[in-house]
Amino acid sequence: MATFELADLGADFTSNPYPHYAKMREMGPVHEMRGADGWRFWLVVGHEECRAAFGDARLSKSSPAQDDEDRIMGRHLLIADPPHHTRLRRLVSREFTPRRVAALRPRVQEITDGLLDAMLPAGRGDLVDALSFPLPITVICELLGVPDSDRDSFRAWSNDVVAPTDPERSRTSVFAMRDYLDALIAKRRGAEPGDDLLSGLLRTEAEGDDRLSAEEVRAMAFILLVAGHETTVNLISNGVRALLENPDQLAALRADPGLLDGAIEEMLRYDGPVENATFRFTREPIAYDGAEIPAGEPVLIGLASADRDPERFAAPDTFDIRRSAEGGAAHLAFGHGIHFCLGAPLARLEAKIAIGTLLERAPDLALDTPSAAYDWLPGMLIRGTRHLPLRW
Repeated sequence: MATFELADLGADFTSNPYPHYAKMREMGPVHEMRGADGWRFWLVVGHEECRAAFGDARLSKSSPAQDDEDRIMGRHLLIADPPHHTRLRRLVSREFTPRRVAALRPRVQEITDGLLDAMLPAGRGDLVDALSFPLPITVICELLGVPDSDRDSFRAWSNDVVAPTDPERSRTSVFAMRDYLDALIAKRRGAEPGDDLLSGLLRTEAEGDDRLSAEEVRAMAFILLVAGHETTVNLISNGVRALLENPDQLAALRADPGLLDGAIEEMLRYDGPVENATFRFTREPIAYDGAEIPAGEPVLIGLASADRDPERFAAPDTFDIRRSAEGGAAHLAFGHGIHFCLGAPLARLEAKIAIGTLLERAPDLALDTPSAAYDWLPGMLIRGTRHLPLRW
């Protein structure tokens, strides 16, 4: 185990962290990371160790010191442990079902077609603004019953939460989102119930007449809105960028659209939208490879590193859309175990429709900016660029 100063890793740690993770894996599966202010956390980088960490009961999703998000928004799935997590997931799963997701397919296709109708006549543009962002935010807002006129506000609030550049601004955005959701929930509880997921979450009951409280519904709506669109935005953009940077794979996919499902899985593995899972905290001292992490310490599970581990994947730095057909698709991009992403089926559906339709309708698609010009999202949570200029 080694100690790494984040400031010493350089700007390319944001634009291309994979060589850094490779060096870390060679030195051991877990390392201490230190920020400029001396704050430290621990990063798990090996695939086997990351997979095991997801099921390690010695790692808690609840912070020893209740954080702002918990106090302001309420306890949601990403910051809860069993049995509370078990109860929340059971209640939410009664409404957020595979059948509900599957029923969204025609609407996702309709939204995609409309966005491409507006985008393609220009001949060039920004994929993020034109397709990658508006598709998933429209879908999740419609699913939750958020009016179209409020979606730009959600985009700004969400960006401040998942890729913060200013702590105070991020905190202000969390408060703004909380107040908005409280007002929306009050409407659904009162005279304006609907067929949307939010109304369903308010109605749902399980064994013993258990029911989500208004605070729990608010926290669940918050995590669905943030995780339900920010991740898919970057799955679509990162996936398209990977195809365009690997023309042999793009040509193979165009020649055989039946490879699309496997291509989506490879996009998730190769350059997925979540670089590291959200923090866990050691309940007790934990030993990794002879090094001990003290109790009460924050730990990140390195999804991006795990999914490039040569101990698990042959030629891990190669983008290969046929990998899943060869049994190599066991990535951790959606997590593992009880915290496996609840929205994974929806993300896959949106990415498949968006990317498949884009390739079908834009046969001459190409990147329209050098990679050095990309504006990468800050931080170690979400991996992606703010824009992806393309031409067609």
